[in-house]
Amino acid sequence: MAKRIHYRFKGQDKTIAFAQDRFNTMFEAIAAEEGVDLTSYLRMEQQVEMVSKNNKAVRDFRDKEFARMGFSNIRFVKD
Repeated sequence: MAKRIHYRFKGQDKTIAFAQDRFNTMFEAIAAEEGVDLTSYLRMEQQVEMVSKNNKAVRDFRDKEFARMGFSNIRFVKD
């Protein structure tokens, strides 16, 4: 089944195709589509994973950072 990602970037709704063989997560896919460099984000996310005891801290960090970058309403849409 084909997957698509729907998201809002800086006030514009967008939908892109998602390929699991190209990207590990939908967040990497949308960042690549918009040309956003995730190098420092991924490094910090790894540090948060190492010090946190649960996944909630990682999710909170991810959600706040992507909101700061201008992304919102990120979700999968199955065709």
